[in-house]
Amino acid sequence: MPHPAQITRDALIARAWEMAEAEGVEQMTLAKLAAALGVKAPSLYHHMRSKADLLRAINERTTQQLFAALHETLAAASDAPAAERIHRLAAAYRAFAQAHPITYMLAFTTVEVEARPDPTFQEQGVLPIQAVLTELTGADASLAAIRGLLALMHGFVMLEINDQFRRGGDLDAAYTQGIEVYLRGITG
Repeated sequence: MPHPAQITRDALIARAWEMAEAEGVEQMTLAKLAAALGVKAPSLYHHMRSKADLLRAINERTTQQLFAALHETLAAASDAPAAERIHRLAAAYRAFAQAHPITYMLAFTTVEVEARPDPTFQEQGVLPIQAVLTELTGADASLAAIRGLLALMHGFVMLEINDQFRRGGDLDAAYTQGIEVYLRGITG
């Protein structure tokens, strides 16, 4: 078995994230994680103080990946009108949540304070999105606009992930229409 120093914190977090997404958080134990990394469970404590510490690291990785995807989307669409950038951003947000439903839900629904991602990082992550909304609403309304947009996107994907849309219909069209209606409402 590798010596604990051969396992980095980043490798530990990456493997835990993969396990959580593949098997679910409830199935991810420190013993399973250690076995997957080829070490004994006590070796993990060189990098993580507790399972809550590990969950926080997984949640931070999830939010980092989500914000990276959103920021890349905004950068790729930098010449597009603000409303189009928001539509693309909303599509990227939904695609991320669909691709990573377990870790997405863990990161954004945890009630354990010690397992939540760093709020400063989260705030910094939404500032570029708020800047685009500022173009549409002005500075005074941009905080309310970002909160509303995040609530719309998050609420939709949570209902979708949990299979709560039971009346049929085209969810892609419904999501796009919801974002369009929201943008008209905040600029109208």
